[in-house]
Amino acid sequence: MSSPVDRSHWLTIFALTLLFVSYNIANAGINHLDIEDNEFAEFEDFDVEDVVGGVASDQKNVLHDHEESSTPEQDKEAAIADEDEATVETEDNEFEHVDEDEYEGYEKDSTSKPDLKLNEGPKITFAQLPAHLRSNWESYYLELMILAGLVLYFFNFFLGRSKNQRIAETWYSAFKGPLLEKFALVGDDGKLENSQPGLMKESENVYLLWCSGRTGCEAVLFELRLLKRQDLVAMVMNLFRPQQDQVHVKVFMNDSDMDTFVMCLAAKKTANRFVREMADISVYCPEKKSAVDKFGLPANFVLMSEIGEASSTLLDVRVCSLINNIPEVIESIHFSDQYSGPKQTEDTAPSKMPEVKKMLIFNFNLPLKNGKSIVEAVEIIRPAIMLTFHCIDRVKRFRLSKEFKAKAEKNRQKVEEAFLKSTHAARAEAAAARREEKRRLEKEKILQDDDPEKQRKWEEKENKRLAKKRMPKMKAIKV
Repeated sequence: MSSPVDRSHWLTIFALTLLFVSYNIANAGINHLDIEDNEFAEFEDFDVEDVVGGVASDQKNVLHDHEESSTPEQDKEAAIADEDEATVETEDNEFEHVDEDEYEGYEKDSTSKPDLKLNEGPKITFAQLPAHLRSNWESYYLELMILAGLVLYFFNFFLGRSKNQRIAETWYSAFKGPLLEKFALVGDDGKLENSQPGLMKESENVYLLWCSGRTGCEAVLFELRLLKRQDLVAMVMNLFRPQQDQVHVKVFMNDSDMDTFVMCLAAKKTANRFVREMADISVYCPEKKSAVDKFGLPANFVLMSEIGEASSTLLDVRVCSLINNIPEVIESIHFSDQYSGPKQTEDTAPSKMPEVKKMLIFNFNLPLKNGKSIVEAVEIIRPAIMLTFHCIDRVKRFRLSKEFKAKAEKNRQKVEEAFLKSTHAARAEAAAARREEKRRLEKEKILQDDDPEKQRKWEEKENKRLAKKRMPKMKAIKV
């Protein structure tokens, strides 16, 4: 059993040992904090140089071993990492002098970044071209449709022009012989020396043939008005409003070879158009009468006649039988000694009587439809062309009786008086307009003058003139 002295000795040793350990631990913590807070701790002198030297030597050995074991690629990556970590911090800000309130959107803590676009080269742009035609047909539908329309139009132009020319040549070759028998000159072009007698081409669908040198008339104009086969648009419109090829014959009569009368036999549609448009028919014979009962003609024909004696004489049995045989060919037969063409509008009303001519006008249809060839259509129209020569001779021999002659002269006198009255009214209105314009200019001149005496005299003169104008007109009666 130990004594109390030994027990106290062991307690003292334990306490000293505990105190020494506590002191070492506290001292080690303080030294560790100093090393972390001090950036230059590695440059300070330590009391324990051996330890430092040993640690440094160990670190050198480790770094040396690392340098020996590292590859060139690893060295390159390490250098790049060191450059990234090496950043320079500047405490001074180059934008300190800038006022924050003066510039909008300015931030004091923002750092300027270098503009990398200054070192870039020119930017290359590539045009957006459509795909090739073989692989992208949908993009060219409009162009293809326009091209197909142009090809179709020109194809129809050449085809229609050649057909119209063939029709005209066939017609001329069929009637050249009979025309040479009836006229001294066929194919006159108005020149002294006609080098190429025959048809004259007015347009792609209009052909003219002048004939002269026959008793009873000055000249005859044959006009072939064919369909516009060369025009694709006109042919499409023809499907909705059908028309026919026509031959118009205009006979210019001598003044002494035709009496004074106006008459017209035409189909209903043509007659309605003539009443609206033709000046002589609208004035002298606007009334339409049926030609069925009196002449036995088809129901689609109407007669417009100024003198009944003229129509009953000229529409003889031969003419009526021909019309009944080919009613689809006869479009209109128009005889007039007052022919002046279409009516003139009110805006272009002439100041004198229009010039009139004595003419016989025939409109014939060329029946090329219903599958008929050109030669067959020309043979069908041959009797109608021969009818014109019969009508020329009949009109030359026809003379009105005294009663109907006086009636015709009276009608023409009334028309002339009405025209003069209308023109007189127009002239009076024009004269009144000129007088008013003259007074207006005179009034403006007086008002511009500063002399009040002249203005007063002019007003008195004008008031007297107006008072005299308003006074009722009175006739003086002699006793």
